[in-house]
This record gives sequence, C-alpha cells and structure tokens, in this order.
Amino acid sequence: MPKIEALTGNDAVAYAMKQINPDVVAAYPITPQTSLMEKFAEYVADGEIDTELVLVESEHSAMSATVGASSAGARAMTATSSQGFALMWEIVYITSGLRLPIVMPLVNRALSAPLNIHCDHSDAMGGRDSGWIQLWSENAQEAYDNMIQAIRIAEDPDVLLPVLVNLDGFIISHGVENITLYDDEKVKKFVGEYKPKHYLLDAKNPITVGLLDLPDFYFEHRRQMADAMENSPKAIAKVAEEFKKEFGTPYGFVEPYKMDGAEIAIIGLGSTMGTLRLIIDEYRGKGIKAGALKMRVFRPFPKDYLIRAMKGLKACAVIDRSDSLNGISGPLYTDVQSALYRESTVPVVNYIYGLGGRDVTLAELRGIVEDLIRISRSGKIERPVTYLGVRE
Repeated sequence: MPKIEALTGNDAVAYAMKQINPDVVAAYPITPQTSLMEKFAEYVADGEIDTELVLVESEHSAMSATVGASSAGARAMTATSSQGFALMWEIVYITSGLRLPIVMPLVNRALSAPLNIHCDHSDAMGGRDSGWIQLWSENAQEAYDNMIQAIRIAEDPDVLLPVLVNLDGFIISHGVENITLYDDEKVKKFVGEYKPKHYLLDAKNPITVGLLDLPDFYFEHRRQMADAMENSPKAIAKVAEEFKKEFGTPYGFVEPYKMDGAEIAIIGLGSTMGTLRLIIDEYRGKGIKAGALKMRVFRPFPKDYLIRAMKGLKACAVIDRSDSLNGISGPLYTDVQSALYRESTVPVVNYIYGLGGRDVTLAELRGIVEDLIRISRSGKIERPVTYLGVRE
C-alpha cells in the first residue's frame, strides 16, 4: 500500500533511486544537490540496496564513471546542479551520442558568475540541445514520479537516450511536502530489469564504444539521435499511461489549468506554475478567462500538444527562469515562438524572472495577467520582453 511521508524534494528523489536500485551510482557534492546523494548514500551504507556507490573527484568524473558503467551494461545514475552540470559538458554530449539510457536528477541552480547557489533554470537550458530528454517537476511529488517514469523512457529500445529530471533548487529540493510513496515491489516491477542489447562486457558479442567517427558516418549517427528523440513521445506517453494504471496519477506532456475557453494564458516550467494557479483562480473569479499551461516535457519539445492547448487564445505570455542572452528573449519563449510559426497568430510576450533565486511575487504575476488583458483587447504588443522584478 502507498504511504505518505513528509520529505524534501531531494529525499523524495533519493527514495525513488533507492526503489529503482541502480547497479552503479557516481556521486559528487554540489549545492543544492548534495543532500540528495547524502540520503542515497545512507541507503547504501545501511544495506537497504546493493548499488555500487562510486565517490569521484569532480562532476566531470561523475558523468564519466556513469558512462563507463552504462557502457558496460549497468543501470547507472548520477545527480548534479549548476556548475556541476557545466563541468560535465564534454561527457553530457558523449552520453547522448553513445545512446546511453542514463537518468540524472538536475537540481536547478543559477550559473556563475557572479557566484549564486539559488534557483533558476540556466543550468538545464545549457543542455537543451544536447540530446537529453528533459522532464520538469512542479513539486516534490512530481520529482519522485518523474524519476520512476524516466528510467522506463530512457531504456525504451526505440529511444535509448539519457533523461534529465529537473527540480527547482531549494524551492523543491529542500522544501518539505507530503509525498505519496509507492510500494517497493510495485516500483521494482514497474521499472523492470535493465537488459541492454549491446554492452561492453558481453564477451560473446564484442563491441567497441566511442571510436573515431569521420565524415563518412558521423552525420548518420547524429540523425539516428534525432530519430530517437522523435520516437520518444510515443515512449513517454506509453509510460505515463502505464504509470497512471499502476499508481493512479495522470501525467502528460503539458498540463493545462483552466484552459477551457481561456482567452489569455501563461506558459512556464517548474515550481512557479503552482503559485500561478492562485492568480488564475483569482482572475477567473473576476470573470477574466485566464488559464495556465505547465510544460512537463521540454525535450522533446511538445509542439503539437502546445498548439492544441493554445487554440482560441487572444494573448499569451511565456515566463522564463533563465535568459538565453541572445538579445531577443528567454529560451522557452524562443521555442514556443518557433513551434507557433505558421500555426498561430496569437500575440506572445516574454517575461524573464527569478534569476539567481529572486522571488516572484503575486503582484508581479498579477501584472503579467493585466498586461495580457490589455494585449488581448488591443492586439498590440508594446514590450515583447520584460525582465520581471529587476531593478532598472
């Protein structure tokens, strides 16, 4: 039977990892991920699982060790944040290029410089085009559930790509919530046993890994990665359907909130989308047809789901907790606009907020809705990009 416990997001993710019981986990500390691996290390030290926990000297080494273990045929995982993810950069691309189904929780934190340990989404956005699937969590429960589903998605034979499970640093990772924890045996059965088709330690079928790939084959291998990403929505949907059947909680690519009949809407990722519901409810109470669209899956980008959900809108805002520094907009906004090209004429504006962990207030969220009301009535965008709550 499921049980309910008060846990931090990091503890919930560590508990999911315990239930998955991977063969190898490589660990290196970085705030705000550290307590996640500390908790997982307790499970190993207490003999609750038989994972081989490898303590390494850097995040680059953590991903390298995980790649080595996965190439050898093991179910392997690690975790990181911010500069740790950046230090893994070389190996992040190697992981997807080698088609290794590694799952890594990324506890989202701002990138330096200046040095900052608090939440924004700059780290994950640095890896948005690296060939990793990205799942996003609004709260600790979703982080726990996403971890369980991510294993199945990554290991699907038609996918075989690594998966990032994103959770907002401190807001989710260190906040305590009531979490519904599923029965160990049910989780074990759901994730199943990892049975790789090709791996280095298969003496009867020897292979090589990571060889030089010159112009005569490199292009085809990269295209195969693109095909795998195109195949992944089918696997994500299948896993979500089976997860709902087994554990009772539905998951999709996007989660609409009061989008039926909505004329204005706000699109975003992560924990802020929970806070935003309060504002949507407030304006619905005033007769304003407002809605919200939370994106759970960011890679592959859920274009078709997004377009369907946005039908009938008169104005839309995309909120980015990172800045692409391209002089135009935030990264999520860029992808939304690209998806809508030739598909929709709805006016879309961008708000960059919360960098370095700065709080977004209810008043600021109300301000976004007020802007959308004006745009929906006039059809005119006066300010395509707004840095929300920043001192001028």
